[in-house]
Amino acid sequence: MRKHLESFGSKVDVKAQPIGPKPKGKGSSKNAPQFDLRTELYRITGIDWTQVNGLDVITAQTVMAEAGVDLSEFPTERQFSSWLGLCPTNERSGGKILNRRTRKVVNRATVAFRNAASTLLRSQSYLGAQYRRLRTRLGAPKAITAMARKLACLYYRLIKHGHQYVDKGNEYYEARYREQQIRSLTKKAQKLGIKLVMPDAA
Repeated sequence: MRKHLESFGSKVDVKAQPIGPKPKGKGSSKNAPQFDLRTELYRITGIDWTQVNGLDVITAQTVMAEAGVDLSEFPTERQFSSWLGLCPTNERSGGKILNRRTRKVVNRATVAFRNAASTLLRSQSYLGAQYRRLRTRLGAPKAITAMARKLACLYYRLIKHGHQYVDKGNEYYEARYREQQIRSLTKKAQKLGIKLVMPDAA
């Protein structure tokens, strides 16, 4: 594996731009290879995958092995997630949607994204908060599929644009979710001719 990865070109010079410290709480997987896979993937992609909640270097390496490094075969993130079988089929008849189930796809990358999504249950991060909200509303199977698709789209954007991932945190998500709920309730109240009065902050 190491020799194969060394054959890929570099996006960053690890000597000029060394990788930062590994985030706390992210230990090495028992299936991790016996070399510095984290630094090698950083050299190839320019991304430190240990910074992305839910993902890790093993997940990133698995997806790269299945889909390649540049994702040039997928013009959009929707096409990428559809190839992974993480998009609903939306089968229609007479203008009505008959089936929203995702296609069954035998793909190691899909399994990797689903496993990554399931690890977000106890993550005190933006993605973790979003997964727990979806799990409460949709149930675990649908929430895992939804978050696996989100992680796949995030992976696609990071590979395509090369930006480093920055977690906004659990508190940011909860505050944003509260604002969305207030806007929704305000619109409903206006339609019913009701005026909402927000309590003064203590």
